[in-house]
Amino acid sequence: MTKNFSQQYPAWRDQKLAVYPVDAAALRVDIAADGVDALLATVARFNVAFYRLPTARSASKTAVHQLANACGLRRLKHNLYADADSLSSIQVSNQPGQQTYIPYTNRRLSWHTDGYYYPPAAQIQGMLMHCVRPAAAGGANEFMDHEIAYILLREADPAYIKALMHPQALTIPAHFQNGELIRPAQSGPVFSITPNGKLHMRYSARQRNVQWRDDSATRKAERFLLDLWEQDSSYKLHYTLQAGEGVICNNVLHCRTAFSGQERLLYRGRYLDRITGSDYAD
Repeated sequence: MTKNFSQQYPAWRDQKLAVYPVDAAALRVDIAADGVDALLATVARFNVAFYRLPTARSASKTAVHQLANACGLRRLKHNLYADADSLSSIQVSNQPGQQTYIPYTNRRLSWHTDGYYYPPAAQIQGMLMHCVRPAAAGGANEFMDHEIAYILLREADPAYIKALMHPQALTIPAHFQNGELIRPAQSGPVFSITPNGKLHMRYSARQRNVQWRDDSATRKAERFLLDLWEQDSSYKLHYTLQAGEGVICNNVLHCRTAFSGQERLLYRGRYLDRITGSDYAD
């Protein structure tokens, strides 16, 4: 996206929508058979792809790091409960503090992009989740390319986009734990353009602990997105990761259903990089 994007938008929109509808299975890449280039080509069109690692390496964190690096994801963002190597082991936890975060429970996780509470200089551009063990039942994911969400909002009312690009559009309040400041309040736009001209989105559908700018266009845009999550849509990709499979993306919108049992384990990596080769929309 450039300063002249308003003129480029119709062609960009038509090019983007031309590849939909698509089934999530069509975005699945077997790394052993198809290679990383096929994975990059898929992300270049959809901002997201699903992969399977060779069986012998399917539970290896080393293999996950190697795949991320091969896709240009090298600057891992460490977080409070990440492992020593900065990958996070996403599983049901009874650890004090950690169990208050929904990803570490078996509860439903609403639509969001990762790291929406980080400051502008530390926004998550790329994300990977690798399944070591699936849930006994449930734990399915849905994904939507954030560029599609932008198009749907803009087609509904261009004022939505203007409102969501306001620097105070979405504020995440400060987070305290046992009286200690864990994370300061963070305001920023929902949609922004990165220095290399890519569309970025920070968003959470949570109704609690999220503060929207109090103006009519912003509230209507917020409602539009909430209504979108309640509807069936050919733009939503449904996928339940199995052992040895993963998803890699340019931090697209995603959610998770509730699941049973406590055996589900995913490795999650959050990166300050976009995926190399994902320049489809130029």
